[in-house]
Amino acid sequence: MGKTSVAEKVTAYVEDHPEQELSLEEIARELHYSKYYMAREFRKSTGITLHKYIQGRRLEEAARKLAQTEQPILEIAFDAGYGSQQAFTQAFRVEYLCTPQEYRRRGQYISKRAASGQRKADGGMRLYCSVRGGMAA
Repeated sequence: MGKTSVAEKVTAYVEDHPEQELSLEEIARELHYSKYYMAREFRKSTGITLHKYIQGRRLEEAARKLAQTEQPILEIAFDAGYGSQQAFTQAFRVEYLCTPQEYRRRGQYISKRAASGQRKADGGMRLYCSVRGGMAA
């Protein structure tokens, strides 16, 4: 069996600590890597920065909460690590192409990891909220 890559170790660490405030320095320290080496290897393997990966995971968890709970959007924003609902809404709109409120109204959560939707340039997934021109965009 092959060795576990740096990206796999980092991803596993992030997945095992979903509610923690994670920083590059903390993850590197816990996994016994130089933060520069770890960041470089993660990006080389995944095509995205560790920061973008963590942000995407937090937004995915926020999307799940929006669709499956009645938790207030502001509380979800804080749980996702955003200091304001406005900052959360802006980041959510970039990732999901709709506001958190629109996503909640849709009422359907689809895991970005399980979906076979459209690929973004950075290797992540975009799930569209709206219908454009009579077809799902």
